Amino acid sequence: MPWRTVVLRGTRVLARCDVAGKLQDTGGRVEIRYRSGDGKSYRAAARNLEPSGEVEIFPDEHCGDEIPVVTARAEAPSTDPGNGIIAYTDGACSGNPGPAGLGVVLVSAEGRRELSEFLGIGTNNIAELTAILRALEALGRSASEVIIHTDSQYAIGVLTKGWKAKANQVLIATIKEQLRNFPRVRFVHVRGHAGIPLNERCDELARAAVSARATAGWLEVGRTLKVSERPGA
Repeated sequence: MPWRTVVLRGTRVLARCDVAGKLQDTGGRVEIRYRSGDGKSYRAAARNLEPSGEVEIFPDEHCGDEIPVVTARAEAPSTDPGNGIIAYTDGACSGNPGPAGLGVVLVSAEGRRELSEFLGIGTNNIAELTAILRALEALGRSASEVIIHTDSQYAIGVLTKGWKAKANQVLIATIKEQLRNFPRVRFVHVRGHAGIPLNERCDELARAAVSARATAGWLEVGRTLKVSERPGA
């Protein structure tokens, strides 16, 4: 089971919860740990655990090793990177399994980059996960905050909510290792085919890769305007 952040007598701790974030109360007490990487667990009275503001849900292995803050939030899609980097990712598959491709759009203060990549034969979940991996690989360790937009509930579940994956375990572990390179990562779920421009663009890039059975590679699309350069600024 995963963990979520709560406050115990003024101290932010990790508490056992289900995938929806509901605390796992057994006999009025909940298993807690004071920090990630802490091998010691304690049991606190559920009545003493208070919400910590934004709910952050971590996979079970969060308490085995130090990992960065990775959250999934319900919020509006964003296009302004501020001081961080915005990533949109998507996967496409003709048949499941079948010819698969991915699309990635990265937006930072320096500009916008796009990737269209053919993956060969794969599943839709592999394509969605690999798109996230390609985004993280392209960023190196350069971003203090990364906001990843995806229409895959599966990807968000296995990466941030402690969902147990029956397949793609090596790929998921590789992505989690990449996540360690960043101090803060946020996943935002977007509805697919809902007219969200950068999500639609990722879908186009992924489908183009499947159609052409080819990888276009990373392309520089343009420079992002600084706040002072934007109309009305």
